[in-house]
Amino acid sequence: MLNRLVEPPIRAGWASPRFVPGGLIVLEHRGRRSGRRARVPLAAVRIDGHLVVSTFRGARSQWVKNLAAHPDVRYWLRGRASSARALVISSRHTRRIPRRLPPAVRWLIHVVTPYTYAGWAFAVLAPSPAAPAS
Repeated sequence: MLNRLVEPPIRAGWASPRFVPGGLIVLEHRGRRSGRRARVPLAAVRIDGHLVVSTFRGARSQWVKNLAAHPDVRYWLRGRASSARALVISSRHTRRIPRRLPPAVRWLIHVVTPYTYAGWAFAVLAPSPAAPAS
């Protein structure tokens, strides 16, 4: 219920990362079973053109499982939709860290990985050249 109240203002740009690297975004993902699109507000940090997103609900969250199954996503930052490809970082889903990621993003993944064993989950959103899906 809370997500339905806060999602429209966040999607419009309220609390987006601007002058500081952290803030809130809305992430749109595809359901791994239903195939339907769902939106969820998440905390985000910008690093070298990438976004690292998380929530306090952890790895059991549906968005984490959905991103692992369907990594092509759309997100709203400062009121604008963008496409991205997600890399899930959780105790179940983390594999090798791609070398194509910027060094600062790879370093942050190493820093947050121990928290995944306590049930936290993160995702790195890498910019996608594709146009935003409608």
